[in-house]
Amino acid sequence: MTATRFDMVLTGGRIAMPSGIARADIGVRDGRIAAIGDLARHDAGLQLDVTGLHVLPGVIDTQVHFREPGNEHKEDLETGSRAAVLGGVVAVFEMPNTSPPTTTAEAVTDKLTRAKGRMWCDHAFYVGATAENVAALSALERLPGVAGVKVFMGSSTGSLLVPDDATLARVLTATRRRVAIHAEDEARLIARKDLIKPGDPATHPLWRDAETALSATKRVIALAERLHRRIHVLHVTTAEEMAFLAQHKEWASVEVTPQHLTLSAPGCYHRLGTLAQMNPPIRSRRHRAALWQALREGVVDVIGSDHAPHSREEKARSYPHSPSGMPGVQTLLPLLLHHHAHGRLSLQRLVDLTSAGAARLFGLLGKGRIAVGYDADFSIVDLKARWTITEDWLASRAGWSPFTGMTITGRPIGTIIRGHRVMWEGELVDSPIGRPLRFAEAT
Repeated sequence: MTATRFDMVLTGGRIAMPSGIARADIGVRDGRIAAIGDLARHDAGLQLDVTGLHVLPGVIDTQVHFREPGNEHKEDLETGSRAAVLGGVVAVFEMPNTSPPTTTAEAVTDKLTRAKGRMWCDHAFYVGATAENVAALSALERLPGVAGVKVFMGSSTGSLLVPDDATLARVLTATRRRVAIHAEDEARLIARKDLIKPGDPATHPLWRDAETALSATKRVIALAERLHRRIHVLHVTTAEEMAFLAQHKEWASVEVTPQHLTLSAPGCYHRLGTLAQMNPPIRSRRHRAALWQALREGVVDVIGSDHAPHSREEKARSYPHSPSGMPGVQTLLPLLLHHHAHGRLSLQRLVDLTSAGAARLFGLLGKGRIAVGYDADFSIVDLKARWTITEDWLASRAGWSPFTGMTITGRPIGTIIRGHRVMWEGELVDSPIGRPLRFAEAT
């Protein structure tokens, strides 16, 4: 074989390819994977010895809230994306409930402009649906750098809300791409507010109960099936939803979060207080077990972090005046590696949930697998590293995590994006190089 010049060669690692895990070298040229095999004799501008490590397709976090514009005291595009790459994440889908919300072409352009030269990872931005912008959604969802349309059926952080079926049907009819859904029933949330016990965050899942989630999920599934529209149900938390969704997969894809797979009520509220408060809530062990069962059975399509940071001061307010949400983009991959180490998740399933699944569901171009011709995006991990999550490792402006102090097995060692080494051994390398993601259904 004639010697070839590569920009980068990764040697000695175990590679997670579509055909399985195998020991091989990877040659990178012009930001893409150029060769896979025995490449030790080939020249490279940079040769990385990853012996003893696993090279995964770059992890894609399909649900983050980076709070810019309007709430930069919680997070911004630079700090959020810095946390992402330190956690082994190569790309994110950022949510629209900023201030002002991302509901217009001008707001999309503003976010893309803010991201240029500041975001460490590749990125796309969701457009928020409202009753007022339905007519514009068809054009908005096709804009470059747009991940799709997001609908809040129940009130959460921010002002975006589509609580009624008539408007929701208009949104689904106006769009063509897969629509992401926060499924909580707003009418039920309003009716159950008297169940909130001031000062007791453990009542959060009592107020926002399983029926609140199930009712909204049933409503949107009925509309999706009637209108033949693809939807993506975000952060599913209940056993009842998973049983229902398992029978309605033709038009609906499913997300879970590491928080709901790892924490459980009531213990998390007793230990963490309002730091455990998020929407939909952390629920009991029965619900957590059902999420794992659905994950094993293939009902779950992707895992997203729902990274939703707030300052310590905000979270210290007495419940229910404390905001819902917790940081998570930096701990997404470490937590999943820990679950893998404990036999709950195979490495191939982890890859499908964090990279291949996202590319498949959302029509991402060039992302999601280690194969010749694809972007050279790699999350390089040490499956055996045992370490403790500490606050000095966290890069989010929030500065805290519900998992601080947790000792886990499995650690991100390197983040490579389009052939650029962005993070190595816990340190940022060079400067932010993030670009807008490309989608088959966007112009």
